[in-house]
Amino acid sequence: MSKDHIKEELINIYTQEAKVDASKEIKRIEEDTKEQSEKLAKKVISTAIQRFAGEYVAEQTISSVALPGDDIKGRLIGREGRNIRAFEQICGVDLIIDDTPGMVVISCFNVVRKQIARMTLERLIADGRIHPAKIEDFYEKSKVQFESRLRDLGEKAQMEIGVHGMHPEVLKMIGALNWRTSYMQNQYQHSLEVAFLCGAMAAELGLNTKQARRAGLLHDIGKVMDASMEGSHAMVGADFVKKYGEHADIIHAIRAHHEDVKPETVLAHLVMAADAISGARPGVRKFLKESYVSRVTDIEKIANSFEGVKKSYAISAGREIRVLVENSKINDETTVILSRDIAKKIEEEMSYPGTIKVSVIRETRSVGIAK
Repeated sequence: MSKDHIKEELINIYTQEAKVDASKEIKRIEEDTKEQSEKLAKKVISTAIQRFAGEYVAEQTISSVALPGDDIKGRLIGREGRNIRAFEQICGVDLIIDDTPGMVVISCFNVVRKQIARMTLERLIADGRIHPAKIEDFYEKSKVQFESRLRDLGEKAQMEIGVHGMHPEVLKMIGALNWRTSYMQNQYQHSLEVAFLCGAMAAELGLNTKQARRAGLLHDIGKVMDASMEGSHAMVGADFVKKYGEHADIIHAIRAHHEDVKPETVLAHLVMAADAISGARPGVRKFLKESYVSRVTDIEKIANSFEGVKKSYAISAGREIRVLVENSKINDETTVILSRDIAKKIEEEMSYPGTIKVSVIRETRSVGIAK
């Protein structure tokens, strides 16, 4: 053997030994810390959940408007499309009038604009006089009325969680969350839940309860920002509340609640935990069958891509994956490293609510035959 060949062999031997030693040390550290940290974390979270009783069902938001009769569709379109063009231009939405009996559909990514258009259309139908001047008049009245309603909802939320001093524009955006859903979960109710849970956990840890509730209420405010704004809802929401003078710790907690930036404060971790609890309650979110099957398939595909994996099974609605490995290729120590590698690859390649638990199983069988 040449000098370089011997050197390479030694490096490989020491690398494998180091990996085994590292996995043993990881297991020892995990066992030592779990005894203390799990007890405290479970106590804090369970106490917070027990103290909060939220609704399990939220009303689904729709964007269709019922018509008294199909004859009104022609009047909504107007001569040569004059009325429908004016409506879409003034309200900033798309009005879809098709063969569906008894209804028209309003389409827009901006939830506030869509609801103002809905109110305008309902007033037009009730009045019966449909022309561009009336559309503009009813739009302005609906806009004033709806913005007042948004502020009322924002003030109600502010009062319920026991904080004060929020800017009127921030209150309007909180109110707008009432018309925004995520996996069919109403985001206004979700934000109130996160606020209460954050406050309860902060109280258990002896932290500032009002600041924690404020951060929880504002954490998803970016979801109702204009679709033209660039960036994730966490980053957009943080920039918005920063403009209106919110505390730096609250801004950081909003930015970090989906780990767009690394969480560096206890408050940021509390918001992340409360957000996960609120979104993971049984029955609170609904998923399309196609997206569910796709997610489960993708998780299993990632796990099967690793050497030594025999089979993998995604269970618990895709929140856990159990990986069976080959005895000859994976030993007990390296199962720890494999589970971490699979979890890391899932984090990098997939987007999903909550967490996914990775369990690596190595089975040893010994068979004896009595004759």
